Amino acid sequence: MTLDELVAQLRAAYGDQLRAVALYGSAAAGEHIPKRSDYNVLVVVNALPLDRLRAAAAATQAWIGAGNPPPMTMTAREWLGSADIFPMEYADILERHRVLAGALPTDGLAVRPEDLRLQVEQQAMGKLLKLRAGTLAAGADASRQLELLERSLSTFMVIFRGVLRLHGERPPTDNEALAGAVASRAGFDATPFVRVVQHVRGSQRLDKREAGAVLADYLAAVERL
Repeated sequence: MTLDELVAQLRAAYGDQLRAVALYGSAAAGEHIPKRSDYNVLVVVNALPLDRLRAAAAATQAWIGAGNPPPMTMTAREWLGSADIFPMEYADILERHRVLAGALPTDGLAVRPEDLRLQVEQQAMGKLLKLRAGTLAAGADASRQLELLERSLSTFMVIFRGVLRLHGERPPTDNEALAGAVASRAGFDATPFVRVVQHVRGSQRLDKREAGAVLADYLAAVERL
């Protein structure tokens, strides 16, 4: 299923209740990597009764079947009232999105620095604990170490963008530049993140023999963050 097909089916399912369909994340920012990156879609509607959700189920199932996450579906009231709950996500969407249908409501939407700081801290600590758990589970298995690095990268890029926004900076769209900017701020070596970015892009693949050393440096950088 293509984005155009998804939008057409969502229009048919939600009818005049549909307010907006927007693409956000790496695909909207030019960092999409085929077969690795997701197409993240936000759907905003006036109301979400069960019959509308059922009408959109087939489109959603086909979209998931094509390897994408389900659309994030919210009422307009929820969308306009949740920036304090998901400040990292809202900051990303507001800065990096492409409207595919309708008009995305943004009047009065703002991310407060105090909300962003709390979520960045919570996410950084939470992902550090998860990374440690993954490291324990991987042991000395280089394949599992590489998989852990690949899976964790996009989450840390979201956190990195939050860190720079806390300092009043607009995050670079390029993930290598993003890692370098945060490393300079936080006082760690950006090299392990740059290596993983290049590996995921396919421009410079990591050898399994390097996985353990890169993971060790990656973990130390997250601890410093």
